[in-house]
Amino acid sequence: MAIETGLRDKIVVVTGGGAGIGRATAERFKAEGAIVYSWDVTGDPKIDVTNKEQVEKAVAGIIATHGHIDVLVNNAGIVRDAQLVKWKDGKVAGTMDDAAFDAVINVNLKGPFVCTRAVVPHMIEAGRGVILTTSSVVGLYGNFGQTNYAATKAGVISFTKTWARELGRYGIRVNAIAPGFIATDIVKSMPPKVLESMAQKTPLGRMGEPADIANGFVWLASDAAKFVSGAVLSIDGGLVLGT
Repeated sequence: MAIETGLRDKIVVVTGGGAGIGRATAERFKAEGAIVYSWDVTGDPKIDVTNKEQVEKAVAGIIATHGHIDVLVNNAGIVRDAQLVKWKDGKVAGTMDDAAFDAVINVNLKGPFVCTRAVVPHMIEAGRGVILTTSSVVGLYGNFGQTNYAATKAGVISFTKTWARELGRYGIRVNAIAPGFIATDIVKSMPPKVLESMAQKTPLGRMGEPADIANGFVWLASDAAKFVSGAVLSIDGGLVLGT
């Protein structure tokens, strides 16, 4: 029997939908017949997920048009990598500066908070809804040079588990996906040796595609996962960092 997703005509918001995993996710939901709003700082309309006023205005517009929002995918994220302290020749050669730390925390952690806070009251009124967030395997295991990024990806896992407890009584499910090495356009622009290393670290011997993550989001949003909440789904080809 084919799995019926039940997503036709559902109202879906995907943040960071302009490229990579976000774009693939938006396209995948559209393929299921959903009505998708893709938010991105490079898109039209331009939505900054850290800007409370922009987010609330965008949510109000969707509610005015459709009366509800069924699925929110918190995917927008950035990286600003650096070692906490880089030590060379017996002295400090560099650090992760405040600007890099604050920027990543703001987009990757505050962004999901702002967007979810704006959407949830409407889901409560409707008595249903799905909140999904992009975490990362580095949120589970940490990663060299990613103090800020790893902290945010661990943080959204805590969001997921907390919100699942708070919102389940209103029929709202909350889950996250922790991608491994995914061949987005940005990643594919890295040197071939780096890409080979990523593939070698993955037991399946290759990197994932944005569509692999998009498929996970569609499943978690679908009726097939109607009893799944508070979960973190690792889609990583069996990756265990450091092995």
